[in-house]
Amino acid sequence: MIQSPLLSAFAGIAHGFFTRDGGVSAGLYRSLNIGLGSSDDRALVLENRGRVADRLGVARGRLALPYQVHSPNVWTIEAASDLADPPRADAVVTRDAGIAIGVSTADCGPILFADADARVIGAAHSGWKGAIGGVIEATIAAMETLGAKRRSIRAALGPTISAAAYEVGPEFVDRFEAAAPGNARFFAPSVRPGHAMFDLPAYILARLAIAGVGEAENLGLCTYADEARFFSYRRTTHRGEPDYGRLVSAIALTA
Repeated sequence: MIQSPLLSAFAGIAHGFFTRDGGVSAGLYRSLNIGLGSSDDRALVLENRGRVADRLGVARGRLALPYQVHSPNVWTIEAASDLADPPRADAVVTRDAGIAIGVSTADCGPILFADADARVIGAAHSGWKGAIGGVIEATIAAMETLGAKRRSIRAALGPTISAAAYEVGPEFVDRFEAAAPGNARFFAPSVRPGHAMFDLPAYILARLAIAGVGEAENLGLCTYADEARFFSYRRTTHRGEPDYGRLVSAIALTA
């Protein structure tokens, strides 16, 4: 797994942006595929999830991942009993130790949050729909209800598709430009007429800054370009492959 220098400075908090290595799946899913929504063998996926829990120092069965739907919905976990029925959501927050919370991605932006003073953590799945729809701001607000202070929150963005690999059509650009003044800066011309390259990581970092978090960092890792380490939905689509694995990014209070 890959760690954020920003979050690694905090004692009593374990986190990781996991790569596709270290699991038991095979073929297209090699090897740490945690996606129950994929066509991979369910037993292998559950073993992979167990290995993630092991690595973060929590009990197997204490890795909380929501049923993601590209929404601004946040799952607030206040007790281990909440883990039995994951809701449709794209972010998770908690102040309970011994529970790892996380999100799955395969090009969208995984963001891990921590207020080390308040002992509140969060994780958000931020693709373009979630980002423009407010999942980042909703995650921060949910952390505040648990006692976090906005200016004390630190956030790290893990492996995400980069602008060099993210071509979009004119209707996509129009939607973003209509949403807020200045959004044109997140697009660069594509070699294909009428299309543009979208900088999702830069957009996410801008939303974090506007939201007022204390500090945020981008690890600068492109899921599309680095096949050896990351799954990518867009790479799979371009190749016409039948399915793809999912990465996991997670964080836990360990003490």
